[in-house]
Amino acid sequence: MKVLVLNSGSSSLKYQLFDMGERVPLEGGAAHRIGESGSGLRHIGHDPSGKIREDVVDLELADHAAALDVILDRLSTGRAEDGLVGIGHRVVHGGREFRAPQRIDEHVIEVVRSLSPLAPLHNPANLLGIEVAMALRPDVPHVAVFDTAFHQTIPKHAYRYAVPEPWYEVHGVRRYGFHGISYAYVSKQAARVLGRPLSELNLIVLHLGNGASVTAIAGGRSVDTSMGLTPLEGLVMGTRGGDVDPGAILHLLRHGGMTVDEIDRGLNKESGMTGLCGVADMRDALDEEAKGDSAAPLAVVVFVYRIRKYIGAYMAALGRVDAIVFTGGVGENSAEIRRRTCGGLDRLGVRLDGTENRRASPPERPIHQGDGPVAVLVVPTNEELEIAEQTLECVGAPIRAPRP
Repeated sequence: MKVLVLNSGSSSLKYQLFDMGERVPLEGGAAHRIGESGSGLRHIGHDPSGKIREDVVDLELADHAAALDVILDRLSTGRAEDGLVGIGHRVVHGGREFRAPQRIDEHVIEVVRSLSPLAPLHNPANLLGIEVAMALRPDVPHVAVFDTAFHQTIPKHAYRYAVPEPWYEVHGVRRYGFHGISYAYVSKQAARVLGRPLSELNLIVLHLGNGASVTAIAGGRSVDTSMGLTPLEGLVMGTRGGDVDPGAILHLLRHGGMTVDEIDRGLNKESGMTGLCGVADMRDALDEEAKGDSAAPLAVVVFVYRIRKYIGAYMAALGRVDAIVFTGGVGENSAEIRRRTCGGLDRLGVRLDGTENRRASPPERPIHQGDGPVAVLVVPTNEELEIAEQTLECVGAPIRAPRP
């Protein structure tokens, strides 16, 4: 049994083919710069001897249909005999309607399209990949897996903003949350690392990367999250500033001579770490800090301070916290950010083990002191595998237990 996972961007198409009996990727890669000069394909597979092989090929990919046609040919998926039981598509915004993965039909497509104003950088590109894939492989079920679905368990008092009722009822202004596919995967893996049922655990999961968010999870259910109506709210990110007084936007419109498009670009592309120190990548910011750059230290402090504020808030919201979990590119790889985030939280039960924090392996590991009442874990995310599993569940195919 195989599931193909597609994550379509405006000029890219990432893909991964899974053997769902063993829960392992068989092949994968990405088409890049689709419709532009210099387009091509990076493919990771196996050579005839079984060794992993990476190929980077320059190709003229005029559009997503051409890119997917090349990908399917490269994967050698065949047709009826290929064992492909479903194609899972990542969709960023599912709004209020979708609480679980959905077999894609015209209704699903129209709802996703109607939500494009709430995720203009993502939903249109996601739809493009869906429509191309359905045209090329109409013989297999297609499933939409939503980043917002995991957060549909958030109670009303946490997802409602204190704004006029028509804003909510007519325009859907509320907290939706994102990174839900990652949270679904990581929370299950954290329970496995702790050796306890997920239903018994209260977790604070920090998804830290170029996009960053934090979620409070009680018994496997999201009860609050930092991102809101859009992915702009919450933590400091690579190019997004997170929490900003809405009055600042009104001020810039009325007195700053700025247009809506200029403010949109500033909030999405020029804020966050970029706005504070000129670099989006945390590794670059830490390097600049070490070199004595005047702006980088403040940027890193602001980044960490915002995380710590949310940890305190979610500890209060949950009442009891069993573990803080780091994931995402920064969360998984930056021992320094983990150290600064947890430093000084001893009285809240967070006691980091410095040696374990600096250890590079195993990838999933506890990094807290043994007597600490709040566990601290590093758990790499695997959104593609989570999409594959939700796709398989949605199409109703049985899952064989992986070999020990």
